[in-house]
Amino acid sequence: MADHKRSDDGRERWSQRVTEGSDALDLEEGVFTWKDPARIAASLKRSAEASDRRKSSPYRSAMSMLTFYVNRAGKDLSADQKKILERAKDELRKQFGRA
Repeated sequence: MADHKRSDDGRERWSQRVTEGSDALDLEEGVFTWKDPARIAASLKRSAEASDRRKSSPYRSAMSMLTFYVNRAGKDLSADQKKILERAKDELRKQFGRA
């Protein structure tokens, strides 16, 4: 277990492992730290469309990963970054023609 990331209290950070090592999507490094919602959405869209391991539509896979990250990392996100990621959801809907 030495190679797993751990939180300050020593517990394993399973949500970080899921985000970084998703079997469904290969995410660009740092995608959830970017400041441009359109760029985040475009990256997630590319990753979802390129994946041959996802179990649902590209839209659902991309939105699920974004929502998962916001929900699991939400308590550690700054208010500004949380707003950016929420706007990225709107951008993702637009880019998939679902707005």
